Amino acid sequence: MGFLGKNVFVGEFSHQMDAKNRLCIPAKWRFIGDEADVYLALPNPIGCITIYPPKMVERLEEKVSVVSLGDIQGQKVLAKLFSQADTFGCDKQGRITLSEKLVQHAHLKKSALLIGSYVTFNIWEPEAYKNYMNHSEAEENEMSRLLQQLGL
Repeated sequence: MGFLGKNVFVGEFSHQMDAKNRLCIPAKWRFIGDEADVYLALPNPIGCITIYPPKMVERLEEKVSVVSLGDIQGQKVLAKLFSQADTFGCDKQGRITLSEKLVQHAHLKKSALLIGSYVTFNIWEPEAYKNYMNHSEAEENEMSRLLQQLGL
């Protein structure tokens, strides 16, 4: 996609994850400098993994930095969220390696769907994505509500 911070994530891609939890990022989603630890992977409460590129990591940092130490609920949400998070870059073959915690969170096995969300992308277990898209009403849980309150 060109240069750091100018990438757009659109489309749907199906890829296989190998035994080392490596997954190929579509070529059109890669950018110069993505071999460094520039991606941030977060467990999304809807059951997938959300990947933030550098531009979005900067925005996320701004939002997280305003959560006061006195905001006990906010601090708890951040601890829960970031204790499962990971950072990574692409290897020479354009693969990323997902942590075991993230793989378990998304119930990934062999196949994975990479779904663009314009400024981020999500990694889904294919059947979970199908169920999510077919579900007529999103179920809100406490984590989702708190993440929304924090603007994350």
